Amino acid sequence: MQKILGTVSKISQWMNSFAALTLAFMVLLTVADVILRSFRRPIIGTYEIVGLTGAVVIGFSIPLTSWRKAHIYVDFFILKLSKIKRKILLFTTKSIGIVLFFIIGWNLFILGMDIYIAREVTPTRHIPIHPVIYGLGVCCFFQCLVLFCDILKLFEKKYE
Repeated sequence: MQKILGTVSKISQWMNSFAALTLAFMVLLTVADVILRSFRRPIIGTYEIVGLTGAVVIGFSIPLTSWRKAHIYVDFFILKLSKIKRKILLFTTKSIGIVLFFIIGWNLFILGMDIYIAREVTPTRHIPIHPVIYGLGVCCFFQCLVLFCDILKLFEKKYE
């Protein structure tokens, strides 16, 4: 059990580090584009690159945010419930989250296959879009695993 939780935690941290590096790249690209525009030498395709990397940043940062419970969480209602009702509510919401992220991930893989078959690329730089979509699908499936670990922690009384 601890090995699984530790592995999921480490992979979540790796994914978040990748998101942080991608965000740093996005910022540097934007700054370079703004500076070069003043010399009338803009970086072609900055808008589409920033759009794709923005999706990567969001997708790869979700699992660690969820793992650390760093998202917005309104607990004043939940704290008024008894421990059993609180566990039932948390189990229900985590289970719904697993189903939701599984459906999103599945549909992202279907969309990625459709876009790959159609050979769709970005308009200016001709960057393939399907790897980003597949990456987001993987992030959704990994989020399912993070939520499942939350359920395991709930039953082991390790849920904060």
